[in-house]
Amino acid sequence: MFEIVFLGTSASAPSPNRGLSAQVVMHDEYRFLVDCGEGTQRQIMLSGLGFKRMNRILITHGHLDHILGLAGLLSTFARWEAIEELEIYGGAWALERIHDLLYGVVLRGAKPPLDIQLHTVQEGPIIEADDFRVEAVPVQHRGPDCFGYSFIEKARRPFLPDRAQALDIPPGPWRRLLVDGRPASLPDGRLILPEQVLGEERAGTRLVMIGDVGRTENLVPVCRGADALVIEATYMEEEAQMARDFAHLTARQAALLAQEAGVGHLILTHISRRYRERDVLGEARATFANSRVARDFDAFQVRRGELVELQGEKP
Repeated sequence: MFEIVFLGTSASAPSPNRGLSAQVVMHDEYRFLVDCGEGTQRQIMLSGLGFKRMNRILITHGHLDHILGLAGLLSTFARWEAIEELEIYGGAWALERIHDLLYGVVLRGAKPPLDIQLHTVQEGPIIEADDFRVEAVPVQHRGPDCFGYSFIEKARRPFLPDRAQALDIPPGPWRRLLVDGRPASLPDGRLILPEQVLGEERAGTRLVMIGDVGRTENLVPVCRGADALVIEATYMEEEAQMARDFAHLTARQAALLAQEAGVGHLILTHISRRYRERDVLGEARATFANSRVARDFDAFQVRRGELVELQGEKP
């Protein structure tokens, strides 16, 4: 299961109700900030998430509306937060601009107050944890080295309590060993193998997050069967030519991708002030019924086969 909180959902410039691009993806103790538009640190505070463990940042591309918030975030981390290390992942061009922003503007030659690591990503896995991984996905937008990110839980075999009960396996560390796929020696001397209490392997949850993008042909295999796809919908079909000119998508194009790839749910973001939300949503749902438009501070759980909106008090 992954959780996602939208901190900024506006395209290019903020609006009265939408901040610039930023989302937080969470899995157990891990937190990933995906993009960091201007004002992101304020959105983090308003969301109630706080800054704890907010030290891994994934950047989709180097346009200013996706990176300017890093300056304020670093300044806050340096003065107030007990964060010793900041890891920023992105394409080479994005990291070049981020380096200039942080070292040339914020720090201006001073020694960084925390360990800043800039990781240049390539297509494929970039982060491996015990039960999930993050993969970088190349996308086509204006400028080089643009990426989306896929969050993939590893396949697992579910623990079957009825079998454990039938074998009289007591609660405790023995069951944990079996869940982890290791044999367990019970207090009565019996050796229980994982195969005796685990079911058939099941695929894990998959969440695909795409930032700004102008073409979707290469994304169909990447998105195929994903439980949720988060992607931009900067334009509507009435301005499809403008979308092509600026390498963005219309709501219908995003919905067509979701339909062709067979994703479970589509969440649209990067919404332009030129459109009404209900019109963007209507255009998407005409093609793909399981579409929704994200608003700032919307929060969801992405589970295998379902999307659950988390109800909480919003600013």
